[in-house]
Amino acid sequence: MTEYREFAYFRENAEEAGLPWRGPPAVRRTDVVVEGRAVSALVWGDAPAEVVLLHGGGQNAHTWDTVALALDRPLVAIDLPGHGRSDWRDDGRLSPRDNAATLESVVRELAADAEVVVGMSLGGLSAVALAARAPELVRRLAIVDVLPSVDQDRASDIAAFLAGPEVFASFDEILARTIAFNPTRSESSLRRGVLHNAVEMPDGTWRWRYQRHLGAEGVAVPDFGELWVDLDVLAMPLMLVRGADSPVVTDEDTAELVARKPAARVEVVAGAGHSVQGDRPLELAELIDDFSRARMTP
Repeated sequence: MTEYREFAYFRENAEEAGLPWRGPPAVRRTDVVVEGRAVSALVWGDAPAEVVLLHGGGQNAHTWDTVALALDRPLVAIDLPGHGRSDWRDDGRLSPRDNAATLESVVRELAADAEVVVGMSLGGLSAVALAARAPELVRRLAIVDVLPSVDQDRASDIAAFLAGPEVFASFDEILARTIAFNPTRSESSLRRGVLHNAVEMPDGTWRWRYQRHLGAEGVAVPDFGELWVDLDVLAMPLMLVRGADSPVVTDEDTAELVARKPAARVEVVAGAGHSVQGDRPLELAELIDDFSRARMTP
């Protein structure tokens, strides 16, 4: 069996990012039961959470580890339904609005007074739906490299990765596939990511922890266009963070956002692809910190 200790890798995260190491952070895992299903989360720090972090499809709360270390603030990183250690849904409903209905209870219990909700990809669309559903829980909203206009062509690499094998003969095999789809990331960071996001079975094979949630063919990207309606009703400060090397959000998409929300803040992170938190975690942490502390304007 490959050894896995969930909280043993934070020093590697810090050293790889060039962050000072002051000893293990205070992190605990907790569950919130919503309609009979457990939603798991990582709670960083002992004070009330100031930040909520929602990961993308096929990821889990540990994708934010380096961002959390850089922020050095009390926060909650949630495993979306069907991801990480959260229970799978028997009905397979993992759409942004379905997620938001579940997340409302989780955020209300773990981070009701958070200053900002940050969501990346599927987590970003789920955060938009949450903000429309329960605006009192989302004082500021930051969405990372996604808008409701995302389509099949621009998300094809993501869909292709998620539609890959469900079972791998060995850890080396699952790691090799991950490296092939993430050529700009270090092998050490991807190794940590796989350890957090996959589980070794008794027979030595490896399976992803996440529930498949794409289309019937396993590669289709749903139409999220209806979420423009949710975004239109939002009144809280809004920030979009794009990865400069990502095809997922285009200049045209950004222009539509600004036309609908002229006060929206838009940031483009150089050297980052779709997973900005993995490619440029320090830059993203700085943006989140600045946005969450900026003076509110009417």
